[in-house]
This record gives sequence, C-alpha cells and structure tokens, in this order.
Amino acid sequence: MFRTMATLASVAALAIGAAACGDDEEQSTPAAAASQPEPVAQIDALSGKNTAVTLDAGFVEALGTLKLTPAPVGDATISRAGVASFPITGGNVTYYEPGTVSPYVQGEINHDGSGLSLTGGGKTVELTDFVVDPGASVLTGTVSVDGEVAAESAPLFFLDGRTLNPLQAEGSTAVLEGATVKLKEEAAALLNDTFATDALAGGLVIGVAKITVNTA
Repeated sequence: MFRTMATLASVAALAIGAAACGDDEEQSTPAAAASQPEPVAQIDALSGKNTAVTLDAGFVEALGTLKLTPAPVGDATISRAGVASFPITGGNVTYYEPGTVSPYVQGEINHDGSGLSLTGGGKTVELTDFVVDPGASVLTGTVSVDGEVAAESAPLFFLDGRTLNPLQAEGSTAVLEGATVKLKEEAAALLNDTFATDALAGGLVIGVAKITVNTA
C-alpha cells in the first residue's frame, strides 16, 4: 500500500518515465539483499487507466513514405488526432529512496490484450501485450508477423524520461506526460527485415507518452 497520494503519483510517474534509474552492471549480493532498506512505497496491484502515445509527425510521415498503415489491436484505440491508447491491465511498482537501491524503481506495468499493427506490402506486423520495465526504461512486447508469433518479450521502445513534464493530479488519478518514446534497435531491425527496407533505425521518435493511473 502507498503511504500518501503524492507518493503514489510519484511512483506512477517514475515507473513510466525514469531513464537510467540503475546500473545494469551492478550485481546484488546476499549481504546487500539482507541490508536492503524498506521501500518508500509499494503498489502490489496496478489498475487502470491507460498509457497513451501522441504519435510523432515524423514517425507518421515515415510510415506514409514506406506505405505502412498503423492500426489498433485488441483493446487499443487510435484517435483521429493520432493518439494511440493502451489500457493498463495490471502490474506492480516498488519505489525506494533514490540512491539506496539500484534500480530504485522496480516492477512492471502490463498492457495485455492490446497493441499496434503495421500493414504494408502484403505483410502485417502486430506489436502487442506491452510491458513497461521501469528499471530499464524499456517497453517490451510480443511481435507477430502475419498471425505467427515471431518474438516474445522483444525490446520494442525506449522511454526517455528526460523530457517529462511536472506531475499533475486530476481528481482520483495522477497524470504524467512528456516521456519520449523511441524505437529500439532490435525492433527496427525486425521491421526492416519484414518490410524489406532499411529506412527504420533505432532511436526513431515514435511519440510522446502520457500515463494516467488510479490513485484511489
């Protein structure tokens, strides 16, 4: 359980926007585990609302050049304004005081049953069941090509938290907007191979993320 509304909001913010919260090369030891401090806040079961991404104009233009058509999958939606929305279906987040544990934000945010598809050249790629890893600032998911699973838990997008706006509280929800979503090298390589192109590259800006979570 979280201690205060503000703490919960901070955890939600860090969970989707924190970049480089820890050192991937650090290894935990039994002694370190034994002395690990108590978390400041812990949310064992995330619920609602959604993660939305306002698609970048450059990304949309690139898709048009490649003659690739994006579409929502499952419970996802894409508005006429170009906002792709994916419902949060579960997960958990634990937040420690920065500097006491690495990474200091741990857990995952799940988006089961939704995703994004790209269709072109007689091929359809679906990116679904997104999982946000706050410690690594990466979003993974299942990749399917023409209905066949090509990869599970594949690294798809990097979440750059350096562009975050201040956290806002709206009634019983907390809203954080501004994390830049970028294409991972692994995802770019898979898409290039599938659609027979070399136009997509790691670091391509997909859009800007906005996450809304329940705080009560």
